Amino acid sequence: MARPSTEALPRFACPDWWEKIQAGQTPMAAVPVNHARAAKALAFFNRLKLPDVPGTPALSEACGDWFRDILVAFLASEDQSTKQRLVWELLCMVPKKNSKTTYVAALGLTALFMEEAPNRQMLLVAPSQNISERCFDQAQGMIRLDQRLQAIFKVQDHIKRIERRKTGTVFDVKTFDTSIVTGEIPILTIIDELHELGKKAKAAAVMQQIRGGGITMQGGQVLMITTQSDEAPAGIWRTELDKARKIRDGKGGTSPILLPVLYEFPAELQRNETYWRDQRHWPLILPNLNRSIDAQRLVDDYENNGRATKEAEQIWTSQHLNIEIGVGLGSQEWRGADYWQAAGDPALTLEALIERSEVVTFGADGGGLDDLLGRLLTAGRAAVHAAGLFLLPRAERRRYRVSSPSSRRGNEQVSAGCAIGLGQNFDLGLCIKTTLVDWTPDWLEPLLPYWPWAAVIIGAGLAWRLAGAPGLAAFAAAVGFILGRRSMEPNNPDIPDADQ
Repeated sequence: MARPSTEALPRFACPDWWEKIQAGQTPMAAVPVNHARAAKALAFFNRLKLPDVPGTPALSEACGDWFRDILVAFLASEDQSTKQRLVWELLCMVPKKNSKTTYVAALGLTALFMEEAPNRQMLLVAPSQNISERCFDQAQGMIRLDQRLQAIFKVQDHIKRIERRKTGTVFDVKTFDTSIVTGEIPILTIIDELHELGKKAKAAAVMQQIRGGGITMQGGQVLMITTQSDEAPAGIWRTELDKARKIRDGKGGTSPILLPVLYEFPAELQRNETYWRDQRHWPLILPNLNRSIDAQRLVDDYENNGRATKEAEQIWTSQHLNIEIGVGLGSQEWRGADYWQAAGDPALTLEALIERSEVVTFGADGGGLDDLLGRLLTAGRAAVHAAGLFLLPRAERRRYRVSSPSSRRGNEQVSAGCAIGLGQNFDLGLCIKTTLVDWTPDWLEPLLPYWPWAAVIIGAGLAWRLAGAPGLAAFAAAVGFILGRRSMEPNNPDIPDADQ
């Protein structure tokens, strides 16, 4: 795996992340911290107890060091020279059943305890009501197990709110909604199962509102924790995952504010089904193994359920091994993508292409916009094609003869206004005429030779096609009449043959 130079690494770059995972370390960059603040955060966090585990063990023994590393980096990071916070955002991707929901609930309580500013707001956002309820139940359960915490915090079950009595700052647990950040900007937002937001409309807009707190004088932190998606990553999840990987690999700029902590196999090993099917490699990306995850039960679940079908295995591995759909099993990516860059020819310049070619055609693919461009931008489309061809040097311009089709079935290639000549014989009217011929409904085509009545008929046809845009249709008909009249004449002598 290619590694960036270790000299002057960008902030939060961790080129040896895979080596750290193999060594049992947390796969994140070293972050300078305020040691007094870190000690205070750890002391509070470690005394919290798990409310849903027999014996209610304290996190000092029940939590792995991997999450304590995250806690300290997120809550106590500090630039040694400026004394300013460094980590404003953090993205942790860890497989299912590694206690991420419980741990972030404990982190939220720790942050609430550490915040001395009065009357602030903190949020924990979950994609569904079930997840948000579990988050709140874990947090309030930890409080009710400790009388000292009950004196510090006030729990309001009916609105899923925890308030620190001394400061009035609140920690709200909410289900994702486009209105969750209406009003006050939170100083801390925790987002559980971020990948699920990639499936929700307007998630990007809500994230932008949440991040608005980061530019205020008080600042606002965002912690995102999630498993990999059980579908190909999309939306806000695709965006955040790609950004985190770039930062981790040293390609995210010189001073990013997001710290990535990604438990995953390198892409080449995700594509190697033999490697990740080997159960000896599973512990590498399961930091809470033998705490919240039983190794044998995980294997049994895979053998009995995960391998039932190809689709079942695809989903199982995405959730328990963070194998990205579209990279590992059941890849939906274009196989040529792995070889595309290597197949490039740096010697093939525009000049070399013109030199070796008899004809060079420039074009553009508007994808789903083609219908819109073809129907509404007749003159504009022709002009764009002409402008593209005029990028050629004057000495290299060629002139071609393009015959207009007698009907739409006569020449399917002239269906988008691409029949153009070049140089002195460029005929915009011909471009428009050939396009309008193709647009006209079959039952109107016999009337086209009767020009200028054809302009009126074409306008009516366009109005019919556009369903309620008579002004635009009339304009198109007028343009077709003015610029296309001469080119409607058969065997127009002004259009040269290609071999002239």
